[in-house]
Amino acid sequence: MSYYELNQDLSWEDRELKETIHKFAKEVMRPIAKQLDEMSAEAGAAPDSPVWDFLAQAYAMGFHKAELPEEVGGLGFTPLQNHILKEELAWGSFGLAALITVAAMPYSFIAHTGNQELIEKFVKPYCDCEDGRMVGCWAITEPDHGSDFIGDGLEFYNSPKIKGSVTGTPDGDEWIINGQKCSWVSGGTLATHSMVHVHVDPSMGMAGSAICFVPCDLPGVSKGKALEKLGQRDLNQGEIFYDNVRIPKEYVFVGPEIYAPMMGQCLAHANMHMGIWATGLARAALDEALTHTSDRVQGGKPLKDHPSMQERLFKLFSRVETCRALSRAVYQMNHSTQPMLPEYSMASKVTCTELCLENCSDAIQIFGGYGLTREYSVEKLFRDARCTLIEDGCNEVLARYAGNVLVNTYPRIQGS
Repeated sequence: MSYYELNQDLSWEDRELKETIHKFAKEVMRPIAKQLDEMSAEAGAAPDSPVWDFLAQAYAMGFHKAELPEEVGGLGFTPLQNHILKEELAWGSFGLAALITVAAMPYSFIAHTGNQELIEKFVKPYCDCEDGRMVGCWAITEPDHGSDFIGDGLEFYNSPKIKGSVTGTPDGDEWIINGQKCSWVSGGTLATHSMVHVHVDPSMGMAGSAICFVPCDLPGVSKGKALEKLGQRDLNQGEIFYDNVRIPKEYVFVGPEIYAPMMGQCLAHANMHMGIWATGLARAALDEALTHTSDRVQGGKPLKDHPSMQERLFKLFSRVETCRALSRAVYQMNHSTQPMLPEYSMASKVTCTELCLENCSDAIQIFGGYGLTREYSVEKLFRDARCTLIEDGCNEVLARYAGNVLVNTYPRIQGS
């Protein structure tokens, strides 16, 4: 379905961009995503895996550097262009869209520190990479810690009873990194570089953490097996181990003194992307439903000509437009507001992922028995959508954190 663009101010370049990315999503991403979905996780991470074909073609198009500023070699896309890019990529494959976005995180983080030496050493080579062999990852989640990392403002966050699994210890001009990041690190077994959250000051609880940059070829870095999972099987994920890994102190960008607010910014960034990807996935479900109801004949006429089906399709359409309106508004707002407001990103993530799952579930119902088979893509879309309610923060936990911000930060309206 070629959706009607509610924003009538899109430039010619914006519209051309959308068409180009949509073609890439359809012709490159969908076939590779289907292959990866049907492979074992280990095969999907192997040197001859089609995931490398995707990365090479996506990098050649420059999609990996869309958010990076032009002065370091990035594309310098506008927020609107980035939303268009990420929605179209997620229409092709939620998992691969997430992979190409996460691949940029360590380099984007360095670029925003302004450290010219590290920009020259890591960021510019990443932007110049056209074969997909330079891949970053965000190593945050641990076997014992997931939502703990994002609890700033709640009573447990500063409790010394809660300690991170991966530690960072200053040692002269170096830091020593030890511990394990769990299997949910996106791009974990493919990554050449990692942006790592480490625990530094146990007296501060989870707030006593730091964020550092760790190349994955350093002595002491090792990786576990790629993760087998229900959905988003085209998104490589896997654990990373750090055993007395030494990094220069210059690779530590955020310390305990500013970690808590910086973690809020990381979460705002991740959650607003989740809202965009969910929009693309919800739209994919709508498109499959529209195609099927045009082809499938019941009661002597196509399903789409039955009034009850038209009502159901309208609900899918309305959810997509709701997702796009919210996720686009939040993405544009947070790129013009400093610091970003995590509660808006959480609202986008929670709302869009839940509407997305409804769309994918309804698409299966519209397909009937066919929707339960692997012959049709709606079965994969549903599995992918189910993961989103847990990914980058369980929706229930995010709602609690955002609610805490609302009641403690926003001015209250006094009743009469």
